[in-house]
Amino acid sequence: MRAVRMHAYGGPEVLQVDDVPTPTAGKGQVLVEIHASSVNPVDWKIRSGGQRGLVRYRLPRTLGLDVSGVVVAVGPGVTRFQVGDAVYGSPNHTEDGCYAEYAALPEAQLAAKPAQLTHLEAAALPLVGLTAWEALVRKADLQPGERVLIHAGAGGVGHVAIQIAKARGAEVITTCSAANAELVRSLGADRVVDYRAERFYEVLSDLDVVLEGVGGPVRDQSLAVLRRGGRMPSIVGGFPAYTKRLGPVLGPPAALVDIAAFMVKARLTKGVKVYQVMRPPRGDLLEALSALVEAGALRPRIDRAFPLEAVAEAHRYSETGRARGKIVIAVRASDQPQ
Repeated sequence: MRAVRMHAYGGPEVLQVDDVPTPTAGKGQVLVEIHASSVNPVDWKIRSGGQRGLVRYRLPRTLGLDVSGVVVAVGPGVTRFQVGDAVYGSPNHTEDGCYAEYAALPEAQLAAKPAQLTHLEAAALPLVGLTAWEALVRKADLQPGERVLIHAGAGGVGHVAIQIAKARGAEVITTCSAANAELVRSLGADRVVDYRAERFYEVLSDLDVVLEGVGGPVRDQSLAVLRRGGRMPSIVGGFPAYTKRLGPVLGPPAALVDIAAFMVKARLTKGVKVYQVMRPPRGDLLEALSALVEAGALRPRIDRAFPLEAVAEAHRYSETGRARGKIVIAVRASDQPQ
């Protein structure tokens, strides 16, 4: 089978299409014929070496943390799926990567693909959807009528988080450029702050929740707009920056110390609870996202689709930070947009 593998840490050029053996489904696993995957910033952070202290692979390694496809074989002990089922998910880092034609994946990390979504759309949802759900629902426990600020609302996590927050009955505020204002309003944003024309920390205050996904000075500025006792789920940890500055051994511990210090500061100064969010690779949580899709309250937006052999190009585009929604990988020619 074809698989795009990382042969060294570095730029997009370290990714190449290889011919490798098709995996087999082990105990509790299903073999998925992959129709689509997607590119997330964590993919190129891993590829560049920025996450080496947390995620270290034996090279060469297939990347890709989103999948949509069809079950073609089941291993011993599998009870939830059978051959022919369409599934989607965001497997753990330790599983086979999904920039490939097949992957053997644990059934517990997959869910039935919503019938309303194409494979490309389904592959755009799992990682960002699970991240946004973990942040807003399981950590922040966002309630109807609360005011939430979602940074970078036109991005991968942001555009899904807006829809989840709106479905929860919250008042949704987001930051983005003026060019993306119409998009985020169409997703449900009640107020849009153009980060190039306004300083959000000067025009907002007394918010219940901030979903922080930018890092740097934005983290402290976000603390300033929260009410006393508010909540801040954060999906950035600063690991790549610390790894670049201090190396893969000292970088991650330094990042963890920084996160802990900020949590203490937030709690002591404003009573704010800060949550460091990690995506849970769980099929049962995907089912909650599927329910929103089926209710018409959630649909991922695709910016661009690339064929499997152009994953390196897709990484380059993702690194520009200009994507509106998700960048997807059409593994099967039949799934590529016409």
